[in-house]
Amino acid sequence: MHAATDSPLDTFPVPMVGFAAFSGTGKTTLLLQLLPLLKQAGLRITVVKHAHHAFDMDYPGKDSHRLRSAGADEMLVAGRCRVGLIRECRDNDAEPRLADMLDLLDPARIDLLLVEGFKAERFPKIELHRPSLGRPLLCRTDDSIIAVASDEALADIPADLPELPLNDPARIADFILTFAGLAREQVTVQSG
Repeated sequence: MHAATDSPLDTFPVPMVGFAAFSGTGKTTLLLQLLPLLKQAGLRITVVKHAHHAFDMDYPGKDSHRLRSAGADEMLVAGRCRVGLIRECRDNDAEPRLADMLDLLDPARIDLLLVEGFKAERFPKIELHRPSLGRPLLCRTDDSIIAVASDEALADIPADLPELPLNDPARIADFILTFAGLAREQVTVQSG
């Protein structure tokens, strides 16, 4: 298996597994399938998602939006069931760094961190690959990839790199639990 990483991200005290792929490969779709399976293990799971564009969590007319528009650099909205933090970025041209996002998290509240995107950064990640999209394999140039999940058998991945069936979320969930060293004996991940 490839080496995990030699990154400052290694110091985050919670098991972390990312999903790296080109746009349109199905990262969010897979995460939507994996989350209920991984929750069967009783885990507290945090997801960090990279967006390549500006986004808004609130909308015009809401108090939080009005307060941000009036000049608040940060807006923390707290309710009985949910808390949301919106922080304005000073440099609109700089992509966020995963390490900076991890600084916002409380590791004491997390058993497993799943990361969607940030494919250029070095941390343990599963590459999602669909040969029909005609995109190159990331694992050829990124040794922080710990497995490749594909919808077709691949002949050209490194021999020591596990290959997972992209359309079998239960197998991918099992791999994640094993890689993260989480209590597999307590739960058997089942699909459907």
